[in-house]
Order: sequence, then C-alpha cells, then structure tokens
Amino acid sequence: MRAADRERVIVDEAIRFFAEHGFEGQTRELAKRMGIAHSVIYRHFPSKEALIERVYQEVYLSRWSQDWGPLIRDRSQPLQARLTDFYLDYVARVFEYNWVRIFVFSGMKSFGITGRYLDLVRREIIEPAALELRHELKLPDAGSCPLGSREVEMFWGLHGRIFYLAIRKFIYETPVPSDLEETVRDAIQLFLDGARPMLPRVLQQHRLDTAS
Repeated sequence: MRAADRERVIVDEAIRFFAEHGFEGQTRELAKRMGIAHSVIYRHFPSKEALIERVYQEVYLSRWSQDWGPLIRDRSQPLQARLTDFYLDYVARVFEYNWVRIFVFSGMKSFGITGRYLDLVRREIIEPAALELRHELKLPDAGSCPLGSREVEMFWGLHGRIFYLAIRKFIYETPVPSDLEETVRDAIQLFLDGARPMLPRVLQQHRLDTAS
C-alpha cells in the first residue's frame, strides 16, 4: 500500500476509533484493531496529538462551509430566512455519529478541538447573527454600542437548543423528531418571537451598564 493510502486508512479508522472510545483510547489499541504494527502509525504521525489534529481537520474543518458566514451577513433576505437556511445546512452536515461523539469526548479531555470549533462558531455565526438582529430591529450598531454578553448568550441558546438534538441522538441514544427540518424551523421561530421584543430592553440595560 502506498504511504498516502496507508495514511488515509489510519485517519479513517482513527475517526471511528476515537468516536467509539474517546481520546483515552490508545494508539496501540488502534493499531491492534487495524492489524498493523504500532510503529506504523508513528511513521505517519509523530504523536497521538498530531493524529488528533488530523482528525480535527478531517471531521470539523472539512465540514465547515465557507458559505455560512456570508449567508448570515446577507441582508438581501430576512434574518429568519438566513438562520433557517444556515441551521438546516448545519444539521445536514454535522448531525453524524463520529462528529458529535468526538466533539463531546474532546470537551471532556481538553484536547482543544471543542474550544477551537466553538470559537469559529462564535466568530462566524453567533456574533454576526447578533449584530444582524440589531440591524433588523434598527438598533444601534457595534460601533456605538459593542455587543454585550446577554445578547450573545441569546444566540448561543438557539445554537445549543438545535445541537442538543444531536446530543440526544448520538450520546444519550434517545429518540429525536423524525422531521428535523420542522423542529429547526420551530426553534428559530420561537427564538425570534422572544428575542425581538426582548433585545431592545437588553440593549438599553447594556448601554446603562457600560456608561456607569
């Protein structure tokens, strides 16, 4: 087998292995499972951490769409439509056994995958969406009033609500709605119904707090 092909096989099997056993799973066990010598893994990856970094690239960055950030900022359509398009695509891409389980295991073992990925979500989705809601409601922009933690947390709440469906399915192994599209649309509608009247009050309090 060519070196590139062998490396591809190791990565694919490592993704499945870590999804099943978490990052406490040892590379020696991974090699045994593959029927290869332990040293073969280290010919391609100098350390377990290097293999985990490759898993991050394969599982997370390869599924991140470069269209998501521009979609959230696209003011040619209402914010509700943008959020709906984003979350329907997000669910289609990331609601997958390996993705969800590796994400959770990473958070528990502090390998950094979870934190790095959530930082990407915050920069590209959460904070821009918070600013877009301000714009839609004709509220002050970030130049005159920086984003506050409460409005950012409002959008994390929406994100967490939708992602929890994947936690239920792949971690707790409990039933989830068969029609995820309908569930996503309901979540966004309920979120905006509450956020639109609430945000002006949150922003007013935020401005008072920062002025004092």
